[in-house]
Amino acid sequence: MRALMSVYDKSGIVAFAQALHALGVEIISTGQTQRVLREAGIPALAVSEVTGFPEILDGRVKTLHPAIHAGLLARRDLPAHLDELAAHGLKPIDLVVVNLYPFAATIARPGVTMAEAQEQIDIGGVALLRAAAKNFPAVLVLVDPADYDAVLAGLRAGEVPLAERQRLAAKAFAHTAEYDATIAAYLRTEPLPDVLPLAWRKYQPLRYGENPHQAAALYGDFGAFFQQLHGKELSYNNILDTAAAQELIEEFPAAEGAAVAIIKHTNPCGVAIGHDLRSAWEAAFATDREAPFGGIIAVNRPVDLAFAEAVNEIFSEIIIAPEFMPDALELLQRKKNRRLLRSLRPVTSAGNWQIRSVPGGVLVQEPDHAPLAQEEWRVVTKRAPTDAEAAALRFGWRVVKHVKSNAIVYAAADRTLGIGAGQMSRVDSSRLAVWKAQQAGLDLRGSVVASDALFPFADGVEAAIAAGATAIIQPGGSVRDEEVIAAADAAGAAMVFTGRRHFRH
Repeated sequence: MRALMSVYDKSGIVAFAQALHALGVEIISTGQTQRVLREAGIPALAVSEVTGFPEILDGRVKTLHPAIHAGLLARRDLPAHLDELAAHGLKPIDLVVVNLYPFAATIARPGVTMAEAQEQIDIGGVALLRAAAKNFPAVLVLVDPADYDAVLAGLRAGEVPLAERQRLAAKAFAHTAEYDATIAAYLRTEPLPDVLPLAWRKYQPLRYGENPHQAAALYGDFGAFFQQLHGKELSYNNILDTAAAQELIEEFPAAEGAAVAIIKHTNPCGVAIGHDLRSAWEAAFATDREAPFGGIIAVNRPVDLAFAEAVNEIFSEIIIAPEFMPDALELLQRKKNRRLLRSLRPVTSAGNWQIRSVPGGVLVQEPDHAPLAQEEWRVVTKRAPTDAEAAALRFGWRVVKHVKSNAIVYAAADRTLGIGAGQMSRVDSSRLAVWKAQQAGLDLRGSVVASDALFPFADGVEAAIAAGATAIIQPGGSVRDEEVIAAADAAGAAMVFTGRRHFRH
């Protein structure tokens, strides 16, 4: 039996090679891997000794040779293949241990150049893996040191089962697919390519999906954005809510004031800005005193003790913050079922695509990170908004884009007053928002209304005005815009068209 070893990650390679050598396996190796093995006293042939050809082009070409690839690809069940190997003085290779140059780690370094990235594109290693994996009934292929022990156990027992060989081959192809997808993403220049190369590594298994009968797992690099400081593992729904809450709170930079966003089932149920987190919490919580139980709280400043004492009065699934002061952390950790997450970097920096599965494929779009663009707003009524109304419209517009359609938000300049989400008609969303405000004991007189999409009829505007709103912000674009504007004018209300909608399905 012969094995070829060429690894960048040398974890466990010496012990594995020693065990193979003890089993009588002949080892072929390259470059640094061979040096490490020989320093450990393990005889390892250089690839050049097998190919009869030296490494050239600074090591770019060493294993790309028939003496290597014929030994990997020859079918052991075809005598003609074996005869052909013998005719050329070649021998089979039965095991390949390869992992690749660290391309992903290279491009993650600040300031890395294209030339540096290109040098970390592995060619020979990928070819070895594909050749070995193609011929998996005869050739074992290993990309992960975690598999060394199981393969050794099989070899010592006399055979590695075919099912295990197939599993290892699938793992090798997944490894090269991930590698190629990373390179393609780095080199890509068009926003939506004709072919969408996707490959994510499993970040963690989940107990279940949206419901207990659904299997689920989290893939990608979630840990680059959040660090869990306390509590049991996140569920599928927790992760969706966490992303929604953090995306919303990032609408409110810390320099503008302390902001608190409360999320339930990915929908905001209260958002406010204050001079400190506690005052912002009190205003956000006042929007809806029922929904936040079991909800998600996100803040834009470090959590202090005063805020922690206030939120500790109710049970919340998750609290997300850029930092937790030690005394606040100690208090919040007393509830074992509460998760505490530190936000590490903006989720709006996560990439250029949002992806959803549909039967037979996926839908891909750019995220809705459109700026506020107030300079594009157009006053369409006889009366323009006052400065106070304009501030409230800006606040409401930032919140409504995070509410499921049809979305209506009643707001003041620093807080939400009523939120209507996900109704089949815009009037129903408005009625729901008004009802929620009434339940909370909040006065909507002098409030403003933000709508994620156009008002198709005047009735939606009339309902908002009847509830006490004095200014409205909406995209505009209805065939009945003139009727809608006339309804606002008749009531002396101000209305702004943004020319941009924010559907969220």
